[in-house]
Amino acid sequence: MADFIWTTWEICVKMGSRLGGNTMKNIIFDVGDVLLEYRWKDMLVQDYGMTEERAVQIGKSMFDDPLWSGLDLGNPLEETICRYEKKYPEYAKEIRWFLTHGEYMHVKRPEVWEKVHELKKAGYGIYLLSNYSEDLFTKHTKGASFLNDIDGKVVSYQIHEIKPNSKIYLYLLDKYNLKADQCLFFDDREQNVEGAEKLGIHAIRVESQEQLLGKLEKLLCGKK
Repeated sequence: MADFIWTTWEICVKMGSRLGGNTMKNIIFDVGDVLLEYRWKDMLVQDYGMTEERAVQIGKSMFDDPLWSGLDLGNPLEETICRYEKKYPEYAKEIRWFLTHGEYMHVKRPEVWEKVHELKKAGYGIYLLSNYSEDLFTKHTKGASFLNDIDGKVVSYQIHEIKPNSKIYLYLLDKYNLKADQCLFFDDREQNVEGAEKLGIHAIRVESQEQLLGKLEKLLCGKK
């Protein structure tokens, strides 16, 4: 039995090492669809009361438009809403409601937050690097326990740069004196993962909460 336990432990450490468990010093997290889950479609269908088809049309209009990235870059919310209304008058009422009720957009991931806390206790530096408007970031992270565990954060609206532009990654590394090859970055978008990797940052694309929890457990395993 003891031999079996030891073998399992060795495997655990090896798996952790593949994710940088023995070499990584810092874990960098995106927020949306990583530490939090977005429910924008349910928000429009269930909370507002529109059809799913119309919700998809409005979502595409909002999120695919450069105006959305402008919010992440720090453009004023009311000004952006007015520009949306002029550009999409057929969706004006719904877009205004959506952008002024951001507190309904996210779902907490407490199991992930607990893993972040365990990683912090295990000795990892914990950082945030996320594209967000000031209004939504404030609403989505209000009362979030992971904020108590972070060593630093860079949010796009603060510096008017967005991922995958290299400037925002370099800003984080420089601000907190981090070495790229000692950092592991989790993000849900492939282009943001690639942007990190181009700078020598180890990165993993988050595809589901379950997958993320598994990766974080392996990191913890490598620290034991």
